Formats: sequence, C-alpha cells, structure tokens
Amino acid sequence: MIIQSQSQNNSTHHLLSGYTAGLPSMDEMWGEQGHLRAHWQALIDKMQALGGEELGQRQQEVLRLLRENGVTYSVYDDPQGLNRPWKLDPVPMLIAKADWQITEAGLKQRAELLNLILADIYGERQLIKDGLLPLELVYNHSGFLRACDQVRLPGKYQLFLYAADLARGPDGRMWVISDRTQAPSGTGYALENRSAMARVFPDLFQNIPVRKLAHFFQALRNGLMALSAKQPDGSRKENPRIVVLTPGPHNETYFEHAYLASYLGYALVQGDDLMVRNGYVWLKTLGGLETVDIIIRRVDDEFCDPLELRKDSQLGVAGLLEVMRRGNVLVVNPLGSGVLENPALMAFLPSISRHLLNEELILPSVATWWCGQPKEQQYVLENLENLIIKTLDRQHKSTLVGQWLDKKQLADLRFAIQTRPHLYIGQEHVSFSTAPSLINGHLEPMNTVLRTFLVAQNDHYAVMPGGLTRSSSEKGNFLLVSNQKGGISKDTWIIGAEPENPVSSLHKPANYARASPSNANPSGVLPSRTAENLFWVGRYTERALSTARLLRTVLRNLNESNGVAQEPDIVCQQALLKALTHLTRTYPGFVDKGSQSRLQQPLTELLSIILDPVRPGSLSFTLKSLFRSVYAVRDRWSMDSWRVIDALEKEWQTLDSKQQADHPEATLRHVQNALDHLITTLVAFMGLNMETLSREQGWLLLDAGRRIELSLSLISMVRSTLVILQEAPAEYALQEAILTSNESLITYRFQYRTYLELQTVLDLLLMDTAHPRSLAYQLVQLQTHLSAFPRNLDKQRLSQEEKLLMEALTKLRLAEVSQLVKIADKATIREELDSLLAAMSRLLFKTSEVITLTFFNHAQGQQQLTLVTPYPEL
Repeated sequence: MIIQSQSQNNSTHHLLSGYTAGLPSMDEMWGEQGHLRAHWQALIDKMQALGGEELGQRQQEVLRLLRENGVTYSVYDDPQGLNRPWKLDPVPMLIAKADWQITEAGLKQRAELLNLILADIYGERQLIKDGLLPLELVYNHSGFLRACDQVRLPGKYQLFLYAADLARGPDGRMWVISDRTQAPSGTGYALENRSAMARVFPDLFQNIPVRKLAHFFQALRNGLMALSAKQPDGSRKENPRIVVLTPGPHNETYFEHAYLASYLGYALVQGDDLMVRNGYVWLKTLGGLETVDIIIRRVDDEFCDPLELRKDSQLGVAGLLEVMRRGNVLVVNPLGSGVLENPALMAFLPSISRHLLNEELILPSVATWWCGQPKEQQYVLENLENLIIKTLDRQHKSTLVGQWLDKKQLADLRFAIQTRPHLYIGQEHVSFSTAPSLINGHLEPMNTVLRTFLVAQNDHYAVMPGGLTRSSSEKGNFLLVSNQKGGISKDTWIIGAEPENPVSSLHKPANYARASPSNANPSGVLPSRTAENLFWVGRYTERALSTARLLRTVLRNLNESNGVAQEPDIVCQQALLKALTHLTRTYPGFVDKGSQSRLQQPLTELLSIILDPVRPGSLSFTLKSLFRSVYAVRDRWSMDSWRVIDALEKEWQTLDSKQQADHPEATLRHVQNALDHLITTLVAFMGLNMETLSREQGWLLLDAGRRIELSLSLISMVRSTLVILQEAPAEYALQEAILTSNESLITYRFQYRTYLELQTVLDLLLMDTAHPRSLAYQLVQLQTHLSAFPRNLDKQRLSQEEKLLMEALTKLRLAEVSQLVKIADKATIREELDSLLAAMSRLLFKTSEVITLTFFNHAQGQQQLTLVTPYPEL
C-alpha cells in the first residue's frame, strides 16, 4: 500500500506513484511515519502544480540550456565521451537547516583535522613517531611526495581547498565516504546547475528560502587575496597574478576549469604557458614574460613538475617545486596533498582527532579496516563477501564488492591481500539513502552522494551552502553514482535563511587595493597559448566562411546549368571547381592527376571537400579545427557565443549522419541548405565576438587572424579565376561568381551602376579601402592591429611583421588596375596581376609566420637535464 501525504491530489498521486515501493531504510524525502518530510512539502506541492508532463518538458529545457551553454563532462576511454553534455536531474536535493548546521560543523572540523595532518606529514611527522599513523600507510601511498617535504603555504592552512563526498547512512547521519584534497572538482558544475535551475524553474524557488552559492566563490577570491598578502618577508602583495592550471581541453572536467577561470577573472593556462626562470614562475604572454604569484592547480600533483616528480609529464612546469620552496609562488592545493585521499587514513582519523583536537568526529567515516594491521587483515579476510575492498594506491584504483564476486574471484582477492596486505583496505557495505529523481514523468528513489566544498579563510573554513549531488543512473546500484559511470547531477538546496554575515561580493578583504592604471587586472594578460588559439579561431572561421561561400556559388552554378550547359557555362564551372581546389588545397582535386574525370562528374569530389572530416582542407576538417581552437579558449566566449557554436556543431553532426544514410544526390540537397545556415551561423559567431570581446590583445589577435585569412582567400579566388584569359561570356560569369562569393556583388552594382568590367571588379575587390571585403581594406586594418601589438622595440621603429605588411600595402597601392588587366601578345594569363597577387600571398604568409614566431613561441620549451636539488632527508 502506498502511503500519501494528506495534501496530495491526483497529480501528486501520479508524481509519487509507486515511490515508496521497495524503499530502503532511509530516504531523503519520505519520512519514517509515512509522509513527506516537512522541508520537502513546499517543493513537491509546486511540482504537483506543474504536473508530470510539464516537468518532463522543463527537464528537456534544462538539458538544452546546459548543452547550449557548453556544459560538458568528458568520459575517458569512451569514443563518444569527449565533450559529453552534462546531465542534470530537475529534482533538487533538499537538506533542512538544522541538519545542515550539524553537517557544516562536521565538515569544518574534518577540514581542520586534515589540515593538521597534512602539515605534520610534510613537517615534523610527529603522528608517525607517536604511532598514531603507520609509516607504511603513508610512505606506500603514491600521493606522498618526498620532494615536497617542508614545502609550505604561508599561514595556518596548508589544505586551502577541500571537498568531501557525503552520503546519509542508515542511522540518519551524514557519513564521509571519501576526501578530495588534491584539486577538488565540482564547484563550477554546482554553480552552473543552480543557474540552470533558476532559469528553467523560477517558480520552484518562490517562497522556498534556498541558500545562495555565489558567496562561496567570493570567499574563494578573498582567501586567495589574503593568502597572497602573507609573504615570507612580511611584505604585502597587492593584486596578485593568479592563474588556473589545467591539463587541457581533453581533461574530463575542462569545462569547469574554463568556467571558473572566466567566472573568477583569472587566466586559464596549461603547463607550456608557464616557465621557471631566476627562481620565479613566469607566464608567457603576448607582451613577454609576467611573474605568477598564485597557481590554482587542476593537475594531479605528481604531474606538476617533470624535473622532480614524474619525469614523463607533459602537463607541468619544470622547476615548479624549487620555486615553491623559495616561497616565490603559491600553489593551491600544495603539491603532495593527495596523500590525504588515502582511503586507509579513515581508519585512524577518530584517534588522531582525539589526539590533535581533543574532539570526537562529528561526521563519521565509513567503517574501514587497513589490512596492514594483523587483526584488521584477519577480519577483512574472514568477511570478504560482506565488505567493499579498495586498493591503497590511487594509481591502481579499483572497488570490488565482495557479494558480487564468485568463488574464484574471492580466492584471487584473498591471495592478493595476503601477499601485499598493506595495499588493501576493507570498508563496510552500507546502504546509503535515496532521494527522488524524475524518471518518465514520475519520481523514483535513487542512491545519492553529495560533494561539499570548503575554502580556507584567515582563521576558519568557509563551506559552500550546498554542493554537487550525484544520483545513480541505475536503481539500487550505488556504484553508478560517479559521473564517469553515468551518474546524474542534482542541484543541492540548503533550506533556510542566509546567515547574518555571509561573505558578500560587496565586502572588501582587508588587503584590498584599488586598481590603478599601473596595477589594474594583472590576471587579465593574454597567455601566449590563448593568443595563438584566438588568432586561429579568426583564421579558421574565415577559412570556413570562404570555403562555404565558394561552395555555395559552385553548387548554384551547377544546378542552374545542369543539362543545358553551353560552352561558356562549362568553362565557368570548371574554373570555379579548380578555384575550389586551390582555395581548400585539397589536391589533386580538380587540377592535378585524374582531374578530367572529376571535372566531368564532380559530385563525389564535391561531397568529399564538404564532408570528409579527415581530409585536410575540407570544410568538415576546417570546422573540426575551428571547434578545437574554440574549446581551447572556451573561457573567452559569452553564453550567446556558446549557443551559436553548439547549434553549428550539432547541425554539422546531423548532416554527417544524413550523408551516411542517404543517396549522394539527396545528401547534396541537405548540404546546400546546410551551407546557407553555416554561413549565417559563422557570421553571427564572429559578429557576437566582435561586439563582446574587449578591444584589447585578444580581440586584436582574433581579428588579425580573420583579416589574414580573408586576404589569402580573396587572393586565391581571384588568382585562380580572373588571372586566366577566358572568352568574354565565361569571364563575365566568373566575375559575377567571385563577387558573389565575396559578398560584393550588391556593393558593385550600387557603386558602379554598370555592367561588370574586369577593371572595376578588380578595383572593388583589391583597391577600394572603403569596401570592407577588399584586399586593401584588410591590409589597412591589419596595419592598425599590428601597430597596437605589444613589443619590446622602440615604437619609432617598425617590427618585422609591420615591414612585411607595409611592403604588401605599398605594392598594392602602387599598382595600376589598368595595367593589371592587360594581356601581352599571345599570353594566356594576366602576368602583372598574377605577379602582384603572388607577391601579396607570399608577404601575407610570411607575416603570419612572423606573428607566430614573435608572439606565440617567444620562450623555448624546457627539458630535464639533471636534478640539482636533492630530496630532503626523511
């Protein structure tokens, strides 16, 4: 029999239909007395008013919003796992105020305790000397890094950021099931979940006092500012340069790295963006090297310094540890903090808490037995079928559920434990609580785990009021709560009014210094990698646009003349097809070996140029390159820009699937429609960023890349069509096609009010500095951009790239169009025009190369030569 609340009507009956059937002993929403818990009642009443169908529609809207905002989570070893859309259950996890107060106090106590343990492990190691912490447990864990001995952050707290995974046990209390102390992930996802819920379900927040998350991020900023003020010599560091160190776009939580960097206003960097010189860490920027004061690392500690830690790492900064020893850079969390993630440590926390804090733990840990102790080993071996077995070493993580193993697997596991007992632990198999999830229009109980976050302040830890809840993707299987296993996230609501003195975005920390022109936005410098990717975003966007526009012209020309083509039409078609090959550089294509047959039957080659994702130069290949560059600097884009990119990526994936299913002619119809939308979308993307990016270094690089690519594309099209002598009808058609492909036909008609003539066409496309699609206009804009680039030379002197561009612009301005159109006797090409365009192309390629060498590779990579600093004696 289903027990229901008195306030439930038919809609609620449907929403909760069957919910209590087979409930475990503990559920977050359903009380033991057979009714909804008080703090859930208002939410369920509001969901009742919406109804199951409306909730389902809003659930899809949540997923669409997250996808459009670019919220992703990559799954390793999954071909479909890269940039997988984030999943959010629309039913939040609710925690009552009184319950949260106990949990919050327990989290603060645990953070304080772990901070003391971390300081001791890399300090006096008194806990080991006193027998409270077995040395085998510490030294056999790969998270313990000997090279980090005596490396400290200034002040009281070594554990600056901390996260705990919590689940409610059968006794109704929150239990800690794991500690996250290296580079805890999830804060950005928690904030994005709240934003999505507030956007799609504003009615659910009405009259329900939900604690805000934004205060936690201000506490993080204030904590970093306070940390930077604690210099070893007592000096104060105002407006420190803070960076977020990420492994890169292929990391599972790269979205969060970029999101937090953008939200907090810090530079997002990879290991190659940083270098060590003269005892400091330097950021390679567009204008040179800039010192770094604080690194928020999202790279596992052993990968952070290939010189002293893992020598095969490509993610870290050689020499980082030595700079940390000198106190010239602060890294949070400090390297070596992963030792606290050792699951065996849980078995010893109660006694250590009594010893260091003279307190019992407020939040219990899951009962844990370390097999390195004879009595505990014997207990684990005798109860394997009823325990969960984990390995000590995080590099060989595995979780085995004893009751799921057969006799042979149990025997093998027993032998492994007996052989190397210190590497294994046993944990109690506890049935954790469930919470409601929306599935097929009604609520079902699913196992949940809550990850909470803390950040150190001057004298205490600040706790995020909520966190990232994850629910199982399969009913009754608590192991599938992990995002890597398909778990689904939930927003977490702490029910109750805000505390009287929350950390406010309006509150200025004690060491606040008003920004001045000399110290404003020190974190806003442009890292070289970011600059390079912005430059290539501009180039790839314009390359895709030029290719799509010429393809659209070619397809339109083929359609119009199909079956009734005259000789001039055929000449024009073949010239445009050859121009397409030259523009995309998809040789042999329509110009080299075998081209005649392809010119006669161009459909297969055209579809390859459009859709082949592994063919360099194809439109699909160019778009993949664009998406890769866009993702690499995702912290630079607005939400609207992400929506544009998401729509474009999804449409192109759909087009590719249609190609596999349909006949080529049908695919071509889809392609023609897709090209129109692609052009519109790319123009919208560039327009958005031209309007939203600050007119500083990033915008200059983006637009410079765009101008260079537009110039090269225009030169390629003109050179492969209008340079070659054709009969008048064919030449007229080619002029119209090239004007159309460069969005210049309407301008020509309004400006010249005459029939197409080659001299006026070239004047518009090449010489007209007032026409925004002309070559001269691009060169003038490039010249302006280059003059604003940072440089070390005397500003009165021209840089190499400025000289190249000036040479190109001078050649163009000195040219006479009347001479360019002339053809020598018996010649088949306009040699002077061809010579000018070849020189323009060569100078622009050289300019791009010099920009790359000057601004994107100004510091050499680092190599490990020898270990100059020995490990301290332990």
